[in-house]
Amino acid sequence: MDFDAVLFDFDGILVDTEWAIYEAWLRTFRAHGHELPLDTYTRCVGSDFDTWSPKTHLEELTGRSFDWHQLDADRQVEIRADLEQAGPMPGVVPLLEKLRAGGTAIAAVSSSNHAWVDGWLEKLRLASYFETTVCRGDAPRIKPAPDLWLEALRRLGKEADRCLAIEDSLNGVKSAKEAGLTVWAVPNRTTNGIDFSKADRVLKSLEELAG
Repeated sequence: MDFDAVLFDFDGILVDTEWAIYEAWLRTFRAHGHELPLDTYTRCVGSDFDTWSPKTHLEELTGRSFDWHQLDADRQVEIRADLEQAGPMPGVVPLLEKLRAGGTAIAAVSSSNHAWVDGWLEKLRLASYFETTVCRGDAPRIKPAPDLWLEALRRLGKEADRCLAIEDSLNGVKSAKEAGLTVWAVPNRTTNGIDFSKADRVLKSLEELAG
């Protein structure tokens, strides 16, 4: 762990939010008579629906248009209910403690918005570990573009070749590599079927780094 800074993705790395989000989408698809395989859905994980849209996909499958305002609101209620008792992913707190004790700069870099990311970091009492949190809106483009990572490096005053990004999605890995970072992938139950050969290292859990 000889890095000047470690930059963590949020969803699926610090908290297992990805699975609840996927399951909510799966329920939406099944309610309209269709399945949503993981290997199809994960095309948008770590990015947004400009990369691949489950909304467009369901409308193409059904030949219908939907009231997405209401469906989105219902889905958010389901996601928050599913995550009510969620805590940090295994190894997160010991790793953050280890990095802070060693004087390593720490940032969170996410394609999600600040309300979501900062809200979770406060709820789980993790916010104090992070020197900065870079989210949607803080840079011109989100992942798979490199902009969010580059903004985090700018804020930290660090060089990319001395920093590590930890990701769980292919969009995240691609964007961090383009930013010049070393990238370690930590797949979760949503993304463990993805080919992470583009990453510099693949870990089973952050617990591998926390010891």
